[in-house]
Amino acid sequence: MHIKELTLYTEKIDAEKAFYSKTLGFDLLGNSTDHFSVQIGNTTLRFQKTDIPYRYHYCFLIPANRLQQGIGWLKKRLLVIEIEPGRVIQRFETWNADSVYFYDGTGNITEFIVRYDLQNESPAEFDNRSLLCVNEIGMPTRNVQALNAQLERELHTPFWKGDLERFGTNGSQNGLFLLPNYEIKTEWFPTDLKITAAPFEAIIEQDGRTYRIDYRDEVLRVLS
Repeated sequence: MHIKELTLYTEKIDAEKAFYSKTLGFDLLGNSTDHFSVQIGNTTLRFQKTDIPYRYHYCFLIPANRLQQGIGWLKKRLLVIEIEPGRVIQRFETWNADSVYFYDGTGNITEFIVRYDLQNESPAEFDNRSLLCVNEIGMPTRNVQALNAQLERELHTPFWKGDLERFGTNGSQNGLFLLPNYEIKTEWFPTDLKITAAPFEAIIEQDGRTYRIDYRDEVLRVLS
């Protein structure tokens, strides 16, 4: 699965614009008073202004040999979240992946992840062009099993790892939906940010087909 486009909602559009254009150095695309977008590798990431303060967890894939460079690049620009004193890298053995976390312009939990199984090493020095795509988006729900079943049925994306009660994942290492049951798993790791079901829109590519989806009020609609 690949996340080709992702639209998130923010009550502080100017703060997100500043974060992506000034802190991370991306060119703003489609820039207006109520929305903007940036090109993150193979994904177009769009923010739309709203009056409701939604919070998300999303993740960027970076080359498997550039984690330390990525951390150094981030630390020059923002505060990297410590997992525990002196440690910022979280190892996921069953995923064969390492992650580092930070906040975006409005307090969303954002992440760099390296997935060693993808073997996507790069010879280039790290900069914002090293972000390969949006790799994960949180899709909180009260019923992981039912939502996963709908994704499998309508998008043909498979269950990947985790479980169908507390926290599951659907998709592939190239792109994942994170499915936490927020009544059981209440906070986004590694913070105390409460997990809530925030709306988003996306264009997903799966097995050569393109799907446009809308997720809001814990209802998934596949529009095409």
